[in-house]
Amino acid sequence: MIEPSEQLVTIFGGGGFIGRYVCEFLLKSGVRVRVAQRDPRKAYIIQPLAQVGQFGFARADVTNALSVTEAVKSATAVVNLCGAFGRTMRSVHVEGARTVAEAARDAGAAAMVQVSAIGADSAAESIYGRTKGQGELAVREAFPAATVIRPSLVFGPEDDLTNRFAAMARLPFLPVIAAKTNFQPVYVRDLAKAIALAALQPETYGGKTFEIGGPQVLSMAKLHQTILELTGQSPEVVHMPDFVASAIARFGWLPGAPITRDQWLMLQRDNVPAKGAAGLEAFGIEPTPLAAVGYEWLGRFHKGGKFAGRRINLTATT
Repeated sequence: MIEPSEQLVTIFGGGGFIGRYVCEFLLKSGVRVRVAQRDPRKAYIIQPLAQVGQFGFARADVTNALSVTEAVKSATAVVNLCGAFGRTMRSVHVEGARTVAEAARDAGAAAMVQVSAIGADSAAESIYGRTKGQGELAVREAFPAATVIRPSLVFGPEDDLTNRFAAMARLPFLPVIAAKTNFQPVYVRDLAKAIALAALQPETYGGKTFEIGGPQVLSMAKLHQTILELTGQSPEVVHMPDFVASAIARFGWLPGAPITRDQWLMLQRDNVPAKGAAGLEAFGIEPTPLAAVGYEWLGRFHKGGKFAGRRINLTATT
């Protein structure tokens, strides 16, 4: 077995929201970490968590094969966290994922972790879901022993989910789109630990697919309600009719539009793990409810700037 100090994990997109927590777990495990992304400066915040010589950077773009090859040199494991919306989805989700997997294979890495998304399907109607599914196939073709991890919505202190909804709730009216669509939000630290363990233990997790959700299935309406309870906000909640939301989505390219057409297509299906799919329990992780930790960062939205200071609805339900 390779000693932790002899292991090197290259993480594409390691300076992003999820990647920072993956790096934190890996560094605490004693392995060396190399963050590879287009702008390595975005990962400088991670450096204080590392011991001398334990952390490094590489300027890389998953759409540039040469830069990817350089970034995975000597790596014992490779993690691909890169994702995109808009015109670059195919180049990042499919071609980029293939490039990373091929480079990991050619470098002799023992583990490859591809972070995908629940709903990934090469036949999906949405471009995002379709390209994520095609990316999984490309990774499996190049690196059959790769681990594929599909998370539901991810929440945490720096997320673009709960923080955005809480900010919107400052308005007198809070429009809720796709109110009945279900999600199973997962805490970023729980997800990050699973990703890190998959990278460190390919003998256990290699070649498998995991669908990662939290302990609670929440409709979009219930998700908003939970955030309102955590922040103490009380706007008038308006469930937007589907035909109105669909019309807005058709003009999603307009500045300030709240949703794109592709995102609207994704919202037509529940975003929860498939029945019987392996999840956090396979990693020995007990999932964390949003209500148990959300007050830590959402308290700043509380009326009067006061923190909520308490936990709510701690009983996990499915």
